[in-house]
Amino acid sequence: MLMPKKTRFKKQFKGRIHGNAKGGSELSFGSFGLKAMSPERVTARQIEAARRAITRHMKRMGKLWIRIFPDVPVTKKPAEVRMGKGKGAVDRWVARVKPGRIMFELDGVKPEMAHECMRLASAKLPVRTKVVERKAN
Repeated sequence: MLMPKKTRFKKQFKGRIHGNAKGGSELSFGSFGLKAMSPERVTARQIEAARRAITRHMKRMGKLWIRIFPDVPVTKKPAEVRMGKGKGAVDRWVARVKPGRIMFELDGVKPEMAHECMRLASAKLPVRTKVVERKAN
């Protein structure tokens, strides 16, 4: 599971996801990408599930890049605990994904297979997505 090795602060505020992606909105490595079209928090488990769906379908051909990293801690208090007594312990790690962000990139596979891999991955993610291709020069 993806998570930071070390953080400066143990817990963070929830925050909001405003606006569009500032960077990471263009293909950098592969020929095909999965682009987020809605703002959402994507957990480390969801990223891992999408990665497994892609690698299983392409039978480890080609190369996959994961362009998001879960670096935001989300806390949760145990069940049936009264209000107060401070903030809960870190429960999971999430990545804040803005619209326009490329989440996964793929190269070395046929276009039909790439589209199918990305479709399977998008089913595992809470964001609306679209598949993008590198423009042929």
